[in-house]
Amino acid sequence: MTRLRCAILDDYQNVALKLADWGPLADRVETTVFDAPFASPDAAIVALQDFEIVCAMRERTPFPRTVFEALPKLKLLITSGMRNAAIDLEAAKARGVVVCGTAMVGNPTAGLTIGLMLELTRKIGFENARMKAGEPWQVTLGEDVGGKTLGIVGLGKLGSQVAAIGRALGMKTIAWSSNLTPEACEKEGVTYATKEELFATADIITIHLVLSDRSRGLVGRSDLARMKPTAYLINTARGPIVDEAALLEVLQAGKIAGAGLDTYSQEPLPIDSPLRKLDNVVITPHLGYVTAENYRRIYREMIEGIEAWLQDKPLRKLG
Repeated sequence: MTRLRCAILDDYQNVALKLADWGPLADRVETTVFDAPFASPDAAIVALQDFEIVCAMRERTPFPRTVFEALPKLKLLITSGMRNAAIDLEAAKARGVVVCGTAMVGNPTAGLTIGLMLELTRKIGFENARMKAGEPWQVTLGEDVGGKTLGIVGLGKLGSQVAAIGRALGMKTIAWSSNLTPEACEKEGVTYATKEELFATADIITIHLVLSDRSRGLVGRSDLARMKPTAYLINTARGPIVDEAALLEVLQAGKIAGAGLDTYSQEPLPIDSPLRKLDNVVITPHLGYVTAENYRRIYREMIEGIEAWLQDKPLRKLG
């Protein structure tokens, strides 16, 4: 029997075949791992021409209508997570491509958010690098987050978890989003603030919203201008939620103390991006959901999804 071909995309750490058992599919499905981003949509089209199945990591490789139309053999697309803004679901449906998702473990992005906050305020990684390089002893003066105000933009599941950690660290927590109410804040032990109040008063602002037409560019030039010169901005949500050009301007001018960024308007972040050169910025390569526990579940459920589709019983369909 001729085996179907399955492409596992964007496995940057080369762990997909190690963290889950693909063996049960081996007699029916041949897997190929792509461990680097495609240079362009055209490069993705060329590479994926002969694949019936694609396993995608959420929003790393885009699947707009043009890509679906150029991949006539594609029948099943499984993404990590239960939403993927980079997949045109209507185009997939029009081409007869089944799109499915997976569950994800907990909220690993909350830990990363706190890690970025502590790096910005205590310079842990910076001092670690200096010590290993044999540099002189202790040059930074850290800041205690206890007593500071943590401003949370988006108080959903992830934002609420970050708020709880902030309170455990002795921080005052305030929150805002377009649909948030004072009553919802009270249930989470958080103080409601207007958008203007949050950006003007918070010492550390962290963003926890889903990227949508409504949230794209939500944090703009006027919001950044309200921030205190001693304040930090953290974005582990999606890059386009923040006006990146405006953020770069305030960082370069020293109008805010710094930023911790895990997401960007263009990913991977270009090598020549000015963000790579700023001393007041901590950057990470979109690590929010990148944990061994999460990957184990994602790849296991991708395998389950392929098996179910082969039996004409697709699981966790999207769209």
